[in-house]
Amino acid sequence: MTHTLKASLAAAVVALGASLAAQTASEIPFDANADVLKTPLDLFVGEVGGVGQNSKGQIFVYTRTGHPYATLGDNRTFARGGSRLFQFDKTGKFERELGQDVYGFNAAIGLRVDPQDNVWTIDAAASQIVKFDTEGRVALVLGRKPETIAVRLGAPGGGRGGPEAGRGGPPAGAPPEAGRGAAPEAGRGGAPGGGGRGAPGSGLPGSTFSRPTDVAWDRAGNIYIADGIGNTNRVAKFDKDGRFIRQWGSTGSENGQFTGVKSLAIDAQGNVYVADAGNKRIQVFDGDGNFKSTFGNVGTPLTMCMTTGSTQYLYISHSGDPDGMEDAAIYKVALDGRVVGKFGSAGKLPKQFGLANSIDCRNENELLVGEMTNWRVQKVTLKAAR
Repeated sequence: MTHTLKASLAAAVVALGASLAAQTASEIPFDANADVLKTPLDLFVGEVGGVGQNSKGQIFVYTRTGHPYATLGDNRTFARGGSRLFQFDKTGKFERELGQDVYGFNAAIGLRVDPQDNVWTIDAAASQIVKFDTEGRVALVLGRKPETIAVRLGAPGGGRGGPEAGRGGPPAGAPPEAGRGAAPEAGRGGAPGGGGRGAPGSGLPGSTFSRPTDVAWDRAGNIYIADGIGNTNRVAKFDKDGRFIRQWGSTGSENGQFTGVKSLAIDAQGNVYVADAGNKRIQVFDGDGNFKSTFGNVGTPLTMCMTTGSTQYLYISHSGDPDGMEDAAIYKVALDGRVVGKFGSAGKLPKQFGLANSIDCRNENELLVGEMTNWRVQKVTLKAAR
């Protein structure tokens, strides 16, 4: 072997080592309280679809706890009662329940609290997003439950309607829908404009969702919906009053395409960060849906939240298996995609996570983490590295 070849090989080894080292996230020291919620003895928190906190410190939990039932209508099955919305004070003491018997409470998948302290629930089975005002009244509903009988106009065979979304496990190789539900199906795009077919998996314009997962807002109050664990892969944008503006995305792995739109976050400049779970990446767009950048090295993103300080960060929950019991962590990431550090592991003990499906990071160093598999909310306090 020549000296030149030896030198080249040595340089390659050094470069590879440096690259691997750059991708190794440092551990962030932290404490966690896994008993933060204090419920009455006859009230239980089940699979936590979403958790959030308002400006007063009150905690809201959207959970798959309840007594689901269904009644038959003329052409639809009316299912309800599979999820409940609880309110706690800032110490975790139970205060009240909101939205009892709300039509859209079937399978909780997300919850967000907007800057005006309105609480938004996202339901994967009802395919609806419901806004509650600060008094607990329903203020806005986006989406409509699927038809039992396909009656939608302008779509082959009468439309894409079907039975209420089930809660079976994902097929092998599919991105986890927080441990529930099938992966997105390619090639079943909707009919934009009410007639012809769009790109595969692009969905219908407007508020006809297929198992939505998240909601976010820009400074103008425009509403962004992640619509992509059913048979669409898109982000839909509405104005503050719920009028449809535009949508972008379809099923695939190219820039601007998704395989499981799992979560959204919006920074102070109005850039939209989209957790593309099936492609194991975060894609970044402007507010009109124009692609800007993408980054990975955060595993399979289940959910994320954006901090509100002068320097903003993303916290991104990762689960490498459908039940979150083998591989899990939460990453702290700069907005350019640089991983600052990570914390946590898979498991059932405090400081471990089982499908961390929701994160609230109103305070950068104090997080609320909602877990599906472990039926709990943990309050995480990050500590400065020693």
